[in-house]
Amino acid sequence: MIFQDRTLKCVGCGADFVFSARDQKFFKSRGFSKDPKHCPDCRGKRSREGKNSLIPVVESSSATEVAVEPRDGSDVSTTATMVFDSFGLLPDIMSGVRLSGYTVPTPIQAKAIPPALEGRDLIGMAQTGTGKTAAFVLPTLQKLLTSGPRGRLRALIISPTRELAEQTNDTIAALGRRTRVRSITLYGGVGIYPQVKSLRDGVDIVVACPGRLLDHVWQGSIDLSAVDTLVIDEADRMFDMGFLPDIRKIFSCLPQKKQVLLFSATMPDDVRKLVSEYLDNPVTVQIGLVAPASTVSHALYPVSQHLKTPLLMEILRRVDTESVVVFTRTKHRAERVCEQLKNAGFNVTSLQGNLAQARRQAAIDSFRRGRAKILVATDIAARGIDVLSISHVINYDMPDTVDAYTHRIGRTGRIEQTGEAFTFVTPEDGEMVRTVERVIGRKIERRMLEGFSYDREAPVSDRSGEAGGASDGRRVGYSRVQRDRKRAPVRPVAGKGQPSSHGAL
Repeated sequence: MIFQDRTLKCVGCGADFVFSARDQKFFKSRGFSKDPKHCPDCRGKRSREGKNSLIPVVESSSATEVAVEPRDGSDVSTTATMVFDSFGLLPDIMSGVRLSGYTVPTPIQAKAIPPALEGRDLIGMAQTGTGKTAAFVLPTLQKLLTSGPRGRLRALIISPTRELAEQTNDTIAALGRRTRVRSITLYGGVGIYPQVKSLRDGVDIVVACPGRLLDHVWQGSIDLSAVDTLVIDEADRMFDMGFLPDIRKIFSCLPQKKQVLLFSATMPDDVRKLVSEYLDNPVTVQIGLVAPASTVSHALYPVSQHLKTPLLMEILRRVDTESVVVFTRTKHRAERVCEQLKNAGFNVTSLQGNLAQARRQAAIDSFRRGRAKILVATDIAARGIDVLSISHVINYDMPDTVDAYTHRIGRTGRIEQTGEAFTFVTPEDGEMVRTVERVIGRKIERRMLEGFSYDREAPVSDRSGEAGGASDGRRVGYSRVQRDRKRAPVRPVAGKGQPSSHGAL
C-alpha cells in the first residue's frame, strides 16, 4: 500500500492538519481502519485527559505506584508515583509519547527507563505484553538526541523475528516522530540491496535479525564502529532459535565501550552466561514472576490426536471469540490445519517459517486488521504478533517447554486485558502438564465439550500416522476413561482446580 500525505479537518478545534504518510503507516500497523478525527494537539490533550479512543492508551489511572529499583539491586523499600513527564525526556520525545497515547508508564517502563537513561547496562525481565519496547526505545532516542553525531549508526536493536523487528521499528517511528531520528529494519527473505542503499543514506538506529545483520557485516555494507547502544530483545527466544553463535559474532564486531540493554521473559542458563560475559555491572529489573500472565485463564482439553481438528472446529463454532491464535508444533501441520479450517468455512490464515516475507507480512496484516479472525502458526509467531484484541490462544499441540507455553499464551491477556488459553493434551503430554502446573502454582482445569463424540476411531489409513490432527509419527491410543466420561458442556472434568482422572493428565 502506498501512503501519501493528506489534509484532514479536526472535529475538536476545526483546524486543518496533515495526516502524514508516516503516521498513516503507523495507524495501519496498529489495526486502525479509519482516519483520525482529531489533530495532533487535540489527540495529545485527549490522551492526557484519558479520553483518547483513537490511539492505544495504557489503561490506568492518572498516576500509579511502582517499585523503584535501587542501583545496588537490593530489595525495594520505597515506592514513587510516576508519570512519563518525570523521566526528563526531551520535548520532541515527549511529543511522540503524548501523540502515541501514553500517559502512565507500565511497571517495566517505570523501573527500566531511569537506569537506562543513566547509561547503565540493564537486564529487563517481564512477561510479554507489558510495554517493554518503549522501555528501551525512549532511552535510546534520548541518548541519540543528547550526545554524539546524527545520521550515523549509533543504536543497534537485535530481534529474533522479522515481525518483531518491524513492530519495534513502528514504535520508534511513533515515539520519535518529532525527532527526525532515522531507523530501518534488516532481515532476510527480502532483497539486500535496498537495505544497502538505506544504510548508505545514513541511519541512526538499525533493528535487525542476527543472520541478515551478519550478511551486511561480511560484505562491508554496514559500519558498526560508532554503535554505543545495543539492545537484545527477546533474548530467551533468541537462544531458543539457535542464535547464540550469531550474537557472539555480533558482540565481537561492536566497540568495547557501549551500553547494553537486554530484555527477556525468562532467564535460561545461556542468557545468564551471556550476561556474565558481556554486560558491565547491570541493573536488573523484574516485573512479577516469570510465568504466564495472571490475566489469562487456562484450560486443558484431553483428546486423542486424531480428534484434535474436529474438536478445534467445534470450539471455534461455540465459543465467543474475537481473534484467535492456534499454535501447532510443525510447519506442515500449521498449513494443513489452516486448509482444513478454510474448507470448513472459517476465516483463517497461517504463519510459519517456510513462507516468503511477502506472504508472512500479508498474513500478519490480514490478522491484525481483522480480515482473518484465526491465525494458525508455529512458534515463530509466539513473539512479535502485537494484536491487543486476541481473546484466545489454542495450543493445538502442547509445547515442549514451559517457556514456549508462556510465550504462546502471552499473545492474549495483554496490557491488563483478559484472555483464555486452551490446550489440547494427549496422555503423552502428562509430564509437561505437571511442569506447567508447578510454574503457575495450581492445577489447570480440565474440560470436555458437550455433544462432541470422543469415541470416534481413527480412520484405518491414519492410525499409524497423522489423523485429522497429526501425531508426529506416534500412534496415540484412545483412553477408555475418555470414552466412558459423560459428555457435558464446556465444563471441568473433575471440578475446577482438581486433577483429572485422565491418567497422567
